[in-house]
Amino acid sequence: MLRRFLRARDHNIGKASAMFLKYLAWKRTAKPRGDVTDDEVRNELAQEKLYMQGHDKEGRPMVYVIGARHLPSRRDLDEFKRFVAYVIDRTCTRLPAGQEKFAAVADLKGWGYANCDIRAYVAALDIMQSYYPERLGRVFLIHVPRVFMAAWRMVYPFIDDKTKKKFVFVADADLDAALRDAVDEAQLPEMYGGKLKLQGYVAARSSTSPPSTTTAS
Repeated sequence: MLRRFLRARDHNIGKASAMFLKYLAWKRTAKPRGDVTDDEVRNELAQEKLYMQGHDKEGRPMVYVIGARHLPSRRDLDEFKRFVAYVIDRTCTRLPAGQEKFAAVADLKGWGYANCDIRAYVAALDIMQSYYPERLGRVFLIHVPRVFMAAWRMVYPFIDDKTKKKFVFVADADLDAALRDAVDEAQLPEMYGGKLKLQGYVAARSSTSPPSTTTAS
């Protein structure tokens, strides 16, 4: 962990120390019990807008985000911030030995003004950059509508230079080749032509919950 904070600040010990102390202060308030529980982010989980499954060819855990399922009218910003920490923490538990980073696909098909949430996007970036340095490996942005670029221009100044290089816009014509170059077919979701069946929180809960019983009156 200390090495990651040092790399994030180009091995400047003073800056890395300040960053680490800021992280410790944030952790005490954001995760007073050590982690974020399902109950603390139940509204976010129920929207099924994010899947944490599979690995890429470098062994990095994959996260798939469905942008059109995020609606700012339905979110509480504090819960959303907890959700970002929840996702990163659980993704990091899937890291294989020798791997420190995860990768993501942000699918923006159907994204429109109703999904635009600059405050949430900036909050997510701040959490990732300030408290989880050197964890993000790469993000593919796919099915990007033209209208999204207005939001991207507003968010872009909040992304640090190192992180900017990790966002890759993929044209529809190049999508299949780009994903298959990064992810094996067995680890690629079915909706992108692979064999991995994505299972969200609601589906996972229903498949593992005991059958309900009724009592006759």
